Amino acid sequence: MTSDPAAGAPGPASAASATPAPAPAPAPADGGARVGRTGSVGSRHAVVLGAGVAGLLAARVLAETFDQVTILDRDDLPDVPDVSDVADPADLPATGSRAARGAFVGVGVDGSGLGERRGVPQARHLHALMDRGRQIVEQLHPGIVEDLVAAGAQTSEVLVGGRYYMHGRRLRTAPTGLTSVLASRPLLERELRRRTAALPRVRIRPRTTVVGLIVDGTRVVGVRIRSDTTPTPTPTGRSVPPGGIRPSNGGGPSGQGQLAGMGESLAAELVVDASGRNSRSLDWLVGVGLPPPASTRVAIDLGYASRLYERRPEHLDGQRSIIVATAPGLVGAGAVAVEGGRWLVTLAGLLGAHPPADHDGFEQFAAALPVPDVYDLIREAKALGDPVPYRFRESVRRHYERQRQPPEGLIVLGDALCSFNPLYAQGMTVAAQQALVLGAALRDGPAGAPARFYTAVTPIVDVAWDMAVSSDLRYPQVAGHRDLRGRITASYAARAQRRAHHDPAVARTLMRVVNLVDPPTALLRPALAARVLAPEPRGR
Repeated sequence: MTSDPAAGAPGPASAASATPAPAPAPAPADGGARVGRTGSVGSRHAVVLGAGVAGLLAARVLAETFDQVTILDRDDLPDVPDVSDVADPADLPATGSRAARGAFVGVGVDGSGLGERRGVPQARHLHALMDRGRQIVEQLHPGIVEDLVAAGAQTSEVLVGGRYYMHGRRLRTAPTGLTSVLASRPLLERELRRRTAALPRVRIRPRTTVVGLIVDGTRVVGVRIRSDTTPTPTPTGRSVPPGGIRPSNGGGPSGQGQLAGMGESLAAELVVDASGRNSRSLDWLVGVGLPPPASTRVAIDLGYASRLYERRPEHLDGQRSIIVATAPGLVGAGAVAVEGGRWLVTLAGLLGAHPPADHDGFEQFAAALPVPDVYDLIREAKALGDPVPYRFRESVRRHYERQRQPPEGLIVLGDALCSFNPLYAQGMTVAAQQALVLGAALRDGPAGAPARFYTAVTPIVDVAWDMAVSSDLRYPQVAGHRDLRGRITASYAARAQRRAHHDPAVARTLMRVVNLVDPPTALLRPALAARVLAPEPRGR
């Protein structure tokens, strides 16, 4: 859900061995391994943990470097096509086709479902792919927006096709050249999975739990996995150690016989952890004697409640979204047109001011918002199912970039690297930016890639993290470091937000910064700063 990230504030074990990958089988014309076929693994293998947005985009980039990429996810993924009998991945139906709609949309008979999965509990709530994220996703998967629209998604120009409120007033309507893709997260993930599964070098393994890392000295050389259909007791009857597997002699992975019944060993030249904010990589690193990175946490106690409604053409006078930012209070909301002719409405509150998840409480919370648009919409529209709650206690950033020597063979990205306050809708876009950095870090090969990745990705994460945290720190109840520079920055950002109520140039630049297209310093350009700092017009 998009709110106001300081809106663009400028500034601040026992022995083990990994089973070698099988020898390459005859490959398709492009040199890749056929998707879904077992045993057709090339000599260079990468493993991705997590089949969410970050993992799927990472796999797309890895497929340019590695002979095979295996994506592991603990969830059942019934929408992953079985392409073992497909002669050409291009023969797979597009998401917008009649065959694919039945398989991918996942709407209940009452219209109340989005097809969400267990591993992404936040998928029932509002998400936004910012314009910079859209650009990257289209770069990696040309035509994906067209296929999403064919499946029922909407597109809209920011500030033109929707209403955006900050400080209780609507931002000035102005052309921005920014495109919002209005779709549920499950629909976006399903289309990304369909396209990723069709890549000749990629295989997706659902219903697979990663239980630890395999290391050789200080290098990660694979993962230990368990299928949900295979019991995995150890020889002593105890569970697999949470820290993973370390060779006892330090001279290379060995002792495979001691691992009978402990699950499957999957070798990899590179492991990419895109398993989300609940990633266990830190525990696994400690378990094999490697140092974990330091972490920064910002407690915000955010609560959501979301509900689907039937959408009619006359709603909102034909516009497709409403965003009510939390500033300067604790509560906000969003309503977005999504696939299936529906509205997805999310109410949000910080620092314990959580929306109720019953019908009356949901409506009363909406009625108390600083503007009436969301309440008017849900009173007029037909509800589809009950409100669904979600809680997000804190933002977390893991500082692998501060390690003198990050573990070789392991790269952590997406929410596993930095989990932002979801109010600001930065997560999917920053994950897309990280995928591009991953590709660049691998141009000189896997050796040294983790250090190159963290060095290059840090400025990107810094921008989004600083914007979000500076916005959260405007609340005295949020613990964190505050200094004079931060206070000046926050004051300037708030002034820019208020000026955007009536100045189209400021509104346009503000939205380009919020969408991570322009840097925060765009708000400091002399001509723009003069507009922000000019006296308020009379009567406003």
